[in-house]
Amino acid sequence: MAVLTKRRETAPARTAARRPRRLARAAGPWLWLAPLLLLFGFFKFWPTLWGMYLSFFEVRPYLGNTWTGWENFAQALGDDAFRSAVAHTVIDAAVTVTLSAGIGFALALLLEGPARHLRLLRTAVFLPVVTAMVAVVELWNTLLYPGAHGPLNSLLGLVGLGPLPFLSDPDSSLASVMLVQIWKSAPYDMVIFVAGLAAIDRQLYEAAALDGASAWQRMRHVTLPQLRPVTTIVLTLGVIRGLRVFTEIYVLTGGGPAGSTETVVTYTYKAGIQNNQLGMASAVSTVLFLVTVVLTCLTLWWRRRRED
Repeated sequence: MAVLTKRRETAPARTAARRPRRLARAAGPWLWLAPLLLLFGFFKFWPTLWGMYLSFFEVRPYLGNTWTGWENFAQALGDDAFRSAVAHTVIDAAVTVTLSAGIGFALALLLEGPARHLRLLRTAVFLPVVTAMVAVVELWNTLLYPGAHGPLNSLLGLVGLGPLPFLSDPDSSLASVMLVQIWKSAPYDMVIFVAGLAAIDRQLYEAAALDGASAWQRMRHVTLPQLRPVTTIVLTLGVIRGLRVFTEIYVLTGGGPAGSTETVVTYTYKAGIQNNQLGMASAVSTVLFLVTVVLTCLTLWWRRRRED
């Protein structure tokens, strides 16, 4: 009886002794993440909130800000150049996301596997992703030189096609810029699809083959359904990447010729940096941020609904 009483008395003490260890175990990862979270908050979260705040002011550095309410938003929405930039951004995002995902998926099907030569090919294809964006864009700027002596135009001349004004013609400049974006982003999508293909249970393919399913039927009824979560990730990242495209546009065309490649981000840069309209630039950035968040949430909601 005394032993049972002693055990009952020591049980709460043991529970109390375990609590600090549980708290330490739970707080350990957050302590390791704290420096990165502080940097992220300082350089990402706080500037976003500050930009939203400035969108309601006429920003005058060193002279004080003047409250304008929704005037910056109305001024941006009433600008024909901004509406044109929105149209270009939507077209750019839709085309680049679709083609990048499609090409990335095709490359993943061709290069998926444990063989050494496939790993080497995947590494070679992935190189554009890890190459500095400015270096890549400058390379393509040389390749797409509009004159007859440009590298790509020289090859086209060998087959009887005259020199094409890739970046100097408003009718072809946006398509040329999208070509560079697809070349840069398709290998990134390929790597995600390769990871998704590697996670598919091979027994599903064996069962489908035993049932007499053809290669196309296995693709349609096994591969594509199993890749739905991965496809959602690829499309979500692609939409975010397409909406905030800047470097390729700015280095290749600067938004020209005649504003044919102007996007929302290049428009924001010119408004804020070149024209010193920081309030309107903040308003456009706020709208772009909210649109990105809404599209991301809709994509995730659609994925969850399809899974249910």
